[in-house]
Parts: sequence; C-alpha cells; structure tokens
Amino acid sequence: MRTRRTTTDRDGDPAAVFETFLSQATRRVDAALNRHLPKEKKRPPLIHRAMRYTALSEGKRLRPALVLLAHQASGGKSKAAEDVAAAVEMVHAFSLIHDDLPAMDDDAMRRGKPSNHVVFGEGVAILAGDGLLTLAFQTLAGTRRALGSDKVALLIDELCRATGPEGVIGGQVLDLLSEGKKVPLSVVEYIHRHKTAKLFMASLRLGGIAAGARAARLQKLERYGEDLGTAFQIVDDILGAAGSFRELGRDPGRDVERGKVTYPSVMGLTAAHRAVDRLLARAGREADGFGTYAPQFRGVLSLLDQRRRDADGRPAGVA
Repeated sequence: MRTRRTTTDRDGDPAAVFETFLSQATRRVDAALNRHLPKEKKRPPLIHRAMRYTALSEGKRLRPALVLLAHQASGGKSKAAEDVAAAVEMVHAFSLIHDDLPAMDDDAMRRGKPSNHVVFGEGVAILAGDGLLTLAFQTLAGTRRALGSDKVALLIDELCRATGPEGVIGGQVLDLLSEGKKVPLSVVEYIHRHKTAKLFMASLRLGGIAAGARAARLQKLERYGEDLGTAFQIVDDILGAAGSFRELGRDPGRDVERGKVTYPSVMGLTAAHRAVDRLLARAGREADGFGTYAPQFRGVLSLLDQRRRDADGRPAGVA
C-alpha cells in the first residue's frame, strides 16, 4: 500500500498524509518489535531466527499503525501504545506463518520472499507462529505499569477475541472447510469478517482502549475497522485473481488453484469492485467523524483504493 508521489502531489492529499504517518509508525513499531523479540543468538537460536524472519520482514505494518492512529486520535499519549502495536504485528505475523503452511494455504512465498516453513521447515514454522502468539500477550501484559491493570485486562480480552475461534482462527477454519465447494455469499462474508476484518477492528479498538476512549468512540473505531478490513480482503481477492507478484508478494492465481471461496469467485470481479466501493464510502463517512485526524483515516482508504487501481487500471473509486 506504499506508493510514490511528488512533493506537489502531497499537498492536501489524504493518502500522502497517512503515508507520512505510516512511515513514522513503521519505524516505531519495528523498534518495539526489535526490543521484544528474543535476539537471534539467544538459546535456542533457530526458533528466534524464525520468529524474527517473519515479524521483522518488510510489510505494510498497517494494523499496528492503526493502533497508533486510533490511540492518538483518542487523545492517548502513552509510549506503551507502541508495545500494544507490536503485539498486534506479532499476532499478524503468527497468522501469516500458519496461513502459508502446506496444511493451510500452502504458499511458498510471502512478502516477496520464501515463506517461513520453506526456510525453516514446517515444525519450526509452527512453533515460530506459536512463539509469536504467546509473546504478543506477554508484551501486552508488560504494559500494566504504564496503562494500569484494568486497561491491560481489556486489551488482552480484545486481542484474544480477535485472534481465537471468534476471530482469525474461526475464519480460517471455515475457509478451509469451504475449499472447492459452492457456498453462498454469506459464508464468504463470514470468512472475510473473521479472518481479516476482526484484526483490523481490534487494532483500532486496542488503540482506543489504551487511550481510555469511551464506548461511543470505540464503537466508531470498530465500525470503521470492519468496513476497512472487509474492503482490504476483497481487494486482496481481486489482486489474487487479476494482480501480479509485485502487488501480492506471492504468486497470483493460488486462490483459484485451491478452490478458495472469494468475492470474485462467488460474485464476479465487477460485483466485487462494487462491494469495495460501498465499503470504502461507508468507512469514509465514519472517517469524517475523527476531527483533525480525519485526513489520516481517509488516507488509509485512499491508499487501499490506489492499490486496487494499480492492479487493474480501474478509475478511482469513492475513497
């Protein structure tokens, strides 16, 4: 989702405003990850190399950036938000490692380089994912001095729900069970909401919770995150059907090979694009309610729309 623009293009451009924020957030998150991840030489070194291989690999860092954005937009000032954001990226890295396994999606490439299991073997890759998942919650627990035990309990509960059978893991199960089958759109919507959108929603809520945001603000962040996360996954589906290795960081066409249920496979590409338009428009209306941070929230949507346009040359959507 990173695009290049000239200085003149950046004036008044929400996408450029968020790109600047994302660049700064990425540096902060990577520094926090480096602090919390065990050093490669620490015994046993193999598992630590495997954990760092995926967690510190070049990626969008979008989810942890949303933690920091929601935190700042909700009046938060604690540096501990960086640790919360790092925990989210650890969970995301765990999900990528396990998603790529031969027993799951069987992808040999991730973020433009060999998947974790290709480099370290299946057994170590599974354990690296497990290690990242448990370290994520240890990292959250470590923020109790800065944020207070009550907030930390809420943070852990939030991330557990987004990651477990009510979230990413539940979505992955239904994704596996649906391979090669003819399913209604409602099943695809369930998979996308749980496998992808739940972690977007949680990222935003985590930032708000860490800042002490009230229920109304958390609900607004959740609605925005649900539409953004669902749109993000549909765009990924579109790229999987019509994109390139450069855009995906992995081989396109894998969804079709494995009989994955996606928006394009169930609705067709045109309807999938229309669904993205609707979701981005709705998320844009939520973004307008974030005051001085509205440009950053809108910028996320603009970058996602740009990613879609870059893939197939479609005109700009509503974001």
